[in-house]
Amino acid sequence: MEIDSMLEDDMKSQGVHVTSFEQLINWGRSSSLWPLQFGLACCAIEMIAATMAKYDMARFGAEVFRPSPRQADLMIVAGTVTKKMAPQVVRLYNQMAEPKYVIAMGACAISGGPFKEGYNVLKGIDRFIPVDVVIPGCPPRPEALLDGLLTLRAQIAKEKLMGSHRARHADPLGTAAFPVPECGAHDLEPTSNREIWHPLPVLREVEGVEA
Repeated sequence: MEIDSMLEDDMKSQGVHVTSFEQLINWGRSSSLWPLQFGLACCAIEMIAATMAKYDMARFGAEVFRPSPRQADLMIVAGTVTKKMAPQVVRLYNQMAEPKYVIAMGACAISGGPFKEGYNVLKGIDRFIPVDVVIPGCPPRPEALLDGLLTLRAQIAKEKLMGSHRARHADPLGTAAFPVPECGAHDLEPTSNREIWHPLPVLREVEGVEA
């Protein structure tokens, strides 16, 4: 149920804030994100810098980095995800409590970055876990991480807890844990999570004819 905007403004002018239970829940969640305390490569240095006094990530309620996935609800994948590390990242994600969110920080976490053609680097963590915000760069500056955090906060503030467009974590049929890949003889098995990874078809032209 939407609140009449004129009534809301009138009440605010008198010092009374009118809101819905859904907006209250989303405000609490977006204002108290607890990131998981781990880093993978050089982007982790920028993530650490974002928590220091110059940038002060604590201003946005996300300064409580937790050493346990059971106490975290935000995973910042900061750095290169090797195929040896990918199963551990998925396992940590599965152990996090719902609702949980993922920020892919840096070109490596998004697509493999400069190591994309390497045999041992995953070409994007979104192949195995759902990513809510991507932050491009190599590495992105701390300001970029703060912008990504604000973008995620805005997304959480708009989440629906009921109805057909409700958030994944509010859907009783939604998936909270995903298959953990294993290191096979030549690659990860499976190579991606088909439930969330839907790559665009590759179109090639052969002598002017699409193949």
